[in-house]
Amino acid sequence: MTLSADAPAPPPLLLTGRAVLPAGVVEDAAVVVDGERLRFAGRRADLPSAWGHAVTPRGWQHDVTLLPGLVDLHCHGGGGGEFGPDTEGARTAARHHHALGSTTVIGSLVSAPAQALLDGVRACAPLVADGDIAGVHLEGPFLSATRCGAQNPAALVHPDLGLLERLVAAAGPGVIAQMTWAPELPGADVLPEALAGLGVLGAVGHTDADAATARAAFSALAEHPARGGRGLATHLFNGMPPLQSRQPGPVGAALSAAARGEAVVEVIADGVHLAGETVQMLFDTVGAGEIALVSDCMSAAGLPDGDFTLGGLTVRVRGSEVRLADSGSLAGGVSCLLDQLRWCVRDLGVPLEEAVRAASSTPAQTLALEAVGSLVAGHLADVVVVDDGLDLLRVMRRGAWL
Repeated sequence: MTLSADAPAPPPLLLTGRAVLPAGVVEDAAVVVDGERLRFAGRRADLPSAWGHAVTPRGWQHDVTLLPGLVDLHCHGGGGGEFGPDTEGARTAARHHHALGSTTVIGSLVSAPAQALLDGVRACAPLVADGDIAGVHLEGPFLSATRCGAQNPAALVHPDLGLLERLVAAAGPGVIAQMTWAPELPGADVLPEALAGLGVLGAVGHTDADAATARAAFSALAEHPARGGRGLATHLFNGMPPLQSRQPGPVGAALSAAARGEAVVEVIADGVHLAGETVQMLFDTVGAGEIALVSDCMSAAGLPDGDFTLGGLTVRVRGSEVRLADSGSLAGGVSCLLDQLRWCVRDLGVPLEEAVRAASSTPAQTLALEAVGSLVAGHLADVVVVDDGLDLLRVMRRGAWL
């Protein structure tokens, strides 16, 4: 049933319980939802009388915890859908992650031949226009064949500004949000400035660069900021050489850049890509303000174990692990951001507000995404409702329950 133009607007909603706000955890909090926006988020005792007519949902449990909608900057698919091949498959993937608490998603495309990438960004563009996703991430094709991981090596090419410009033009203004590239490749030194000029955030990843080359790349990204955000290190530690005392490589350069506040490191905290102690170390050293938890999810997320394809390659899903069928190399994940947040808090002892920050406000700020990532008056009404164990109860996106 649709409301007539002169029908009264529904009353604002009053959500109560514990809430994770920018200032920290508030035990007795109130969040007011009016249409698609939040109108108040703070201590219940401070609720303005102007919102006294707000209605608490029927059957509301007051012992819940309210989190901001989570922001996933690196996600290839889920629920059987993949970002890139076709628009409906991309919508399936977006809906899968929205329903699990990632209310803002960047759709990631793996390396592919030029025409497939052009078709992929065109397929995703309508989702950006509709607000189903917040942009597109090109994970390649300017990547190292030595560190390609689950990327198809046959699709990798050296940096080509002509191809980059064609992709941005095919997608339309503002659609391509970030791009991962390897700074040691011939011609890569011009990418930071070129990406910034096209409004695309640069991300260093799938690289075999030495520390000096990687450090120069992060410095160039800081010198040429894009979208008002900060450069990224794509899934830190994965797709790059290990950190060693005499060969710190891109990991050392990324940690230094993050410590300087010049970059944000993506972290796949699924218990597979990184050891728990590594994740703890990152929170202890660079901190939640420079960490963006990412799912790196593929289309098989939410489906039973089996064999699937990613970028034309066969991958095998067994439990929480996704690996290439031929080499056994890790090939993305099947956990959503809320799973990772829960693991960080319950298993690793990361403080709740820090884990939430790394899964919401830090990634939002990294890409300068507006009005998402925090429970703040004026922001979009994206709210994740969980119980004491951080298990999902309900998700609200843009003021509507999913």
